[in-house]
Amino acid sequence: MIDVALIALFGVQHSVMARQGFKRWWTRVIPAPAERSVYVLMASAALIILMSLWRPIDSIIWNVSTPALASLIWVLFWIGWFTVLLSTFLINHFELFGLRQVFSRLVGREIPEAEFRTPFLYRYVRHPIYLGFILGMWATPVMTAGHLLFAAGGTGYILVGIWFEERDLVAQFGERYRRYREQVGMLIPWRKSS
Repeated sequence: MIDVALIALFGVQHSVMARQGFKRWWTRVIPAPAERSVYVLMASAALIILMSLWRPIDSIIWNVSTPALASLIWVLFWIGWFTVLLSTFLINHFELFGLRQVFSRLVGREIPEAEFRTPFLYRYVRHPIYLGFILGMWATPVMTAGHLLFAAGGTGYILVGIWFEERDLVAQFGERYRRYREQVGMLIPWRKSS
């Protein structure tokens, strides 16, 4: 129950602070350029709480002992985390973490309006960051019950988060995002030929 509550705490913090209504209210409390940095700070705090208070459940669900298969699983694990990192840089790593907004404010520059782009991985999968997280969470040669709970909870959160995020993206980019959604896979890479 503690682990489920920790996953829920992270999910609620992450989802509520990402909603446009919350952002409108929150930027009356803090300066708008700091909104994203504070969001990342609060998400990091929620993640630290989750990791600090997590209760391991050591029952083994699967244990891949074949060296070649275990190595393949580790390759998938690292591909997942590399995909997360690469994807953040493809869309603007520094903006994603709020650093660009704060720096622009400090030097007196306006932040350009968000533009819809589909660089590299985004041409084949709409949410490569989430795909990377899913690979990173599930690709393990030894799956304990606690790890399974975390991976299942994290995947569930990602699926709910995608639903909210895509709704926001349609509101922001309209028909352009709707067409993109029809042409590119959500988490499974594919691209409909034009």
